Amino acid sequence: MRTHFISAAAVLLVALFLRLPPLEFALLALSILFVLCAELINTAVEAVVDLVSPEFHPLAKIAKDTAAGAVLLAACGAGITGYLILAKYILPLYGKVLHMPGTQSDLGTVVSILIVTIVVIMIKSLSNKGTPLHGGIPSGHAAVAFSIATAVSLNTGDPLISLLSFALATMVSHSRLIMRIHTMREVIVGSLVGAGITILVLLAFKHLT
Repeated sequence: MRTHFISAAAVLLVALFLRLPPLEFALLALSILFVLCAELINTAVEAVVDLVSPEFHPLAKIAKDTAAGAVLLAACGAGITGYLILAKYILPLYGKVLHMPGTQSDLGTVVSILIVTIVVIMIKSLSNKGTPLHGGIPSGHAAVAFSIATAVSLNTGDPLISLLSFALATMVSHSRLIMRIHTMREVIVGSLVGAGITILVLLAFKHLT
């Protein structure tokens, strides 16, 4: 619920900032409320199932999975509604930001990813935590994933491709948390190192060419 409330507040603040028409704002708010209601019902179902069947039971599992599936469907519907409403406002602005650095160098892209990899290995060796390919700070997978996502964003200049690339990089980083290989701090540091170095290297190559 905390995650849902934080996400809802962020989306509604963006909607207010963009000054959406009343109808679009109402549809966005209703989709958010639908997700929150589904989550409340899911919590109630889980509590009742735990009360009635404290031990594992196949029917209890079905009840919980079905309630959780309802939340997932509601969230997907809210996501689609939010995209259809907000995309026409946000994507053009994001596209202008991506086009500000101009066309990037292919060689700069390769060099930036190599530098990110080298820097990650150097930091890990200095911190004496983990190995070059496993554990330690920063997360190498997060660094390389966000480096590639940043390079793709600046090379294509396409807002949708950029968002999908960063979504994929986030999923790669999240997998390191699920597998308990890295902490949140290590993943965040890795993502910042990857994105930051890539931006600096690509801008340097642009000025040199």
